[in-house]
Amino acid sequence: MATTLHDVAKLAGVSAKTVSNVVNDYPHIKAATKERVLAAIAELGYRPNLSARGLRSGRSGVISLIVPDLRNAYFAELADAVMRAAARRGLSLLIEQSGGDLAREADLLRGARLRAVDGVLYSALQLSDDDLAVIEDVSIPMVLLGERIFNAPNDHVTMRNTEGARAATEHLLSIGCQRVVAFGAHRGDLVSSASLRFAGYRAALEAAGLPVVPELVRDVAVWHRFDGAVAMREMLDEGLRFDGIVAFNDALALGAIRVLAERGIRMPEEVAVIGFDDIDEGRYSLPSLSTIAPGREQIASTAVDLLVERIESSGGDAPSARRVYADFQLVQRESTTR
Repeated sequence: MATTLHDVAKLAGVSAKTVSNVVNDYPHIKAATKERVLAAIAELGYRPNLSARGLRSGRSGVISLIVPDLRNAYFAELADAVMRAAARRGLSLLIEQSGGDLAREADLLRGARLRAVDGVLYSALQLSDDDLAVIEDVSIPMVLLGERIFNAPNDHVTMRNTEGARAATEHLLSIGCQRVVAFGAHRGDLVSSASLRFAGYRAALEAAGLPVVPELVRDVAVWHRFDGAVAMREMLDEGLRFDGIVAFNDALALGAIRVLAERGIRMPEEVAVIGFDDIDEGRYSLPSLSTIAPGREQIASTAVDLLVERIESSGGDAPSARRVYADFQLVQRESTTR
């Protein structure tokens, strides 16, 4: 037989109502009483019935995070940060990945699972401002992440893509680089992480009085290590001359670093490399990877806080949609230390 709330109450010598108040973190409970109840819960291995609690409160205590691809280390580390931020607010997290597929991105916002959560944090890779009807049809509180949708009536937490990429490019110029590659461009995109980061790259060159050299703008459709390695091999086989690389994410940079090392090219003496995202792996590459830290923890905690505020104000007065840009930091490591 499963342990019940009444079993805990009997062992702790309190009422079932007191046990319920402790489980639901009711603030006005004597410390000694709370300690006794928690000890009984631990001894009996009691697990609250979250479904029953949800029926009573009208909430599940669960929020959802939808991201494109957990194989991308940035999204995996973002999911970890969101999970910890949610736990601090007493919430559980359901994680879904869309695979960057347009139809699945829309379907996940219409699916039955969304009806089982109190709110959703949503990062799209394909949906855009042209698909606002899909966003507006979502009936539960939602906070947007990422760079694809800027005109929806939702809170939106994102990073300073353009400013960060400009700082990365300026860093390479400051250490003497003259031919800097924009590595990971998507020149057909109007609004995306790639287009915003390319805008920062271009702004840095223009401020330094340097032209954007078309052959140094390298399109890489997918931002994984493999794709960075393939693109770097192609560049070297073509005989392209360059002395700096602004990789539009760390995974691309790590793929490039691998190939440069295989070809015997010294970093940063011959080629300096900087990435974007500050994933943990970059600290341990050879050389360790300079990068832009985009404020991942701030993004996670802010998004969860905004979502909780929306959940708690459902049905009442709610503030207008807010847009929050996280602070970024340039992290210099071995790959650009000359």
